[in-house]
This record gives sequence, structure tokens and C-alpha cells, in this order.
Amino acid sequence: MNIQNVYILEDRGILYINGADAEEFLQNIISNDINKVNEDNSCFASLLSPQGKFLFAFIIVKHKSGYFMDCEKSQTEAFFKQLSIYKLRSKVEIMNLSNEFVVAAFNREKFLKFEGTKDEPGHTIKYREDSILLDPRNKDLGARLIINLEKLYLSLKKLELKDSPIDEYYQLSHKLGIPQKNMNELQNKLFGIECNFEELNGIDFQKGCYVGQENTARIKLKNKLLKRLLPIELIEGELLHDEIIMHNNVQIGKILINKKYAYALVKFLDKNFKKNEIVIGAKSKFRILIPEWLNI
Repeated sequence: MNIQNVYILEDRGILYINGADAEEFLQNIISNDINKVNEDNSCFASLLSPQGKFLFAFIIVKHKSGYFMDCEKSQTEAFFKQLSIYKLRSKVEIMNLSNEFVVAAFNREKFLKFEGTKDEPGHTIKYREDSILLDPRNKDLGARLIINLEKLYLSLKKLELKDSPIDEYYQLSHKLGIPQKNMNELQNKLFGIECNFEELNGIDFQKGCYVGQENTARIKLKNKLLKRLLPIELIEGELLHDEIIMHNNVQIGKILINKKYAYALVKFLDKNFKKNEIVIGAKSKFRILIPEWLNI
């Protein structure tokens, strides 16, 4: 990621949660600890099903008296509805501000040139009234600016950042093994912990109960984590949706996202699974990769 490049992530949506009960409301449903989020720190979190299956992933950023929820735009409407279901009588206001605010990503080195920054995932500063944060999942994803759309281009000019193709950003994200595109394909198909959310700083095992906590904790404490979501490098051909991955006549996984930035749920402990080994699919050749930050 070039230090002068900025990627305007128009495929990201922004929800805003505000109100007297906003903090307690979020604490009771998300996988991370909302107490980590303040003017100086943001966090990554997920909303799981009661069984602990993946539903939504998002970055939480403090904004005025409430919280921005930075999520994939294709999930925004369903995420809004799910939050509204949990709202009940809580004194909480949920707003979809996706048409007013935008997310822009840029280089980590550029972020560290700002006064007062720390090289820590989630560290957040203010640029005028807008939040800039080092990605809480992985520092190598760079920084994020959440800003009103009307101020975007003037601010980018003042920051000496050059608008660049967002494919460059998502190629980096896929190379790092951090899924951000087509997340709807994962819903209810795997546990949140199988998405590597612990390693991406998205699960807090010390906080109290939240939706999906029981199975998440059981998998962790009883060492039942046998499958993980891993990136696929397509060598040739076409990946099929929900294709079973066979190797040495043994099922070792299943393709969950078969589009441009592909991922599979893989039995990573199976003796038939070999890192970087070429796998022959129904209509393709590909490799299953293990990110460097994932110590398996």
C-alpha cells in the first residue's frame, strides 16, 4: 500500500447507535467488549446467532455520544433490522448513515506521521472532527478515515492522499487472509470463532454474556476448534459455490466464498491438508493459504 494512496470504500456502510442505553445495549449482544471503545481506541466485533454462528462483522468507532458501526454495505439493511429486533425497550436510536458518511483506507506509515499516533491496532485520533484509526483487526490493513461525504475530497487533498483503485486494497486484505467482501455468503455457515475473530481481536473471552457466547466459549475452552476460514488462491478455472474440497479422497473443507476474493472453511488439523499444496477442484486448481498472523 503506497503511502500516498487512499482507497474510498464505497462498498462500506455506516450505522450509528446512540442513546442513554447504547453502551449496555451493545455490550449485551456483540462479541467484543464495548468498554474498549473510546475517543482513543476502536475495536472489531461481530454479531453472532444464539448458536454462535456468524451473522455480521463490523468495526466500532466512538462518535460524539454514540458509536459508528462500519460494516459491509450489502449487510447494512439486514444488520439494521437485527439490531432493531434486539432493541426492545432500550433507550437506543439506530440510524443508517451510509449515504452521509464514507470510509477511506490508507497506508499505516502515513497514519503514524500524524501527531500523537501509536502503532497499535485500533488506536484512534481525531482529524478535525473525524476519526482516523489504525485497523483493529491487523495493522497491515492500514488506517481508516470515517468522514462526512461532503468533506471527503477536500480533506484528502489536504492530507495529500491520492484516490486509488479499491481493488488494490481488497487484494491486500485477501493476501493477509482477512475477508471483507461477500460476507453474506458466510452467514449461519460457520461459527464466529472459525472466522479467526479471536486472532483478529474481535472476541473478548473475559467479558460477560452476549449472543452466541456459550458455544464460542465452549469451542475455545474445550479445544474444539477444528476448522478455520482460510483464503484461496485460484490458479486456474472456476470455483463453485459450496463446493466440497477433496484431497487424497478425503473431505478437507468447503468453499464458502467462490467469487473474486475466495475463502473456504478448512479442516486445518486434518493430516490430508497441506499448506500451499495444489488442490484439484471440480473445475479448478487452487491453493489454500494460511495467513502469517495465524499460528497454526
